Amino acid sequence: MQTGNLFENITTAAIISSIVDLLIVWYVLYLLITVMKGTKAIQLIKGIFFILIGRALSNFFDLATTTQLFDTVLEWGFLAIIVIFQPELRRALEQLGRGSLFRTSNAGDTPEHDKMREAMVKSIRYMAKRRIGALIVFEKETGLKDYIETGIPINGNISSELLINIFIPNTPLHDGAMIIQGDKIATAASYLPLSDSNKIAKNLGTRHRAAVGVSEVTDAFTIVVSEETGNISVTHDSKLTREISLEELDSMLKTHWSLLPELKEGGGLFARK
Repeated sequence: MQTGNLFENITTAAIISSIVDLLIVWYVLYLLITVMKGTKAIQLIKGIFFILIGRALSNFFDLATTTQLFDTVLEWGFLAIIVIFQPELRRALEQLGRGSLFRTSNAGDTPEHDKMREAMVKSIRYMAKRRIGALIVFEKETGLKDYIETGIPINGNISSELLINIFIPNTPLHDGAMIIQGDKIATAASYLPLSDSNKIAKNLGTRHRAAVGVSEVTDAFTIVVSEETGNISVTHDSKLTREISLEELDSMLKTHWSLLPELKEGGGLFARK
């Protein structure tokens, strides 16, 4: 009789509510895994699971001291996670703040955009053919002022000749990253954060690690030309895509490169427009 009353109390609305609740939790977990994929956070998550398993086993075998030790670790674990996962948490909050976890960006297409894009592709073709190393970062919604300040100010109009000359080997500006803000070359020879992702191939150099690194903490789109092979790679949202064609590059520039001028101060979640 009590079992019958229990089933009578379970309404359709309650079932739907439970299903929605479960789907939201799984979706949030999926987003977190997507953000942390390819970073050191995945390895640290495995360590947390081992701690939880150790806590369960010590409790099962009634190991009082060991159980207390695990409890202490778990009690302070929340603060430790914030410190250890700071880059991943920052990136997740930035993506949430600009809505990029739930949408894709589109920079639009105008005659001016076509002209700029043509100059960019022309310069990349020239440098790739002659194996001239290049690292070009396109600022999007997240401000890059912190990295711009590490370079040499240019504030120049975009042309294939200027793009090529900046990266000519053994010149003062060739080493480091060029940062593009809208329709201007903001700076050259800028320093970028290096990624420590274990998914980056060992044969790739500092340029590729810097390109992935800036994509881990901002929404920037980055082009890399390898001086060893002449191959063209791009990074965005912590993903490195290697050996792309010029046609693919042109299509990506249509999506990720906006010529709308945006004034930002600082970077990350607190960028002001």
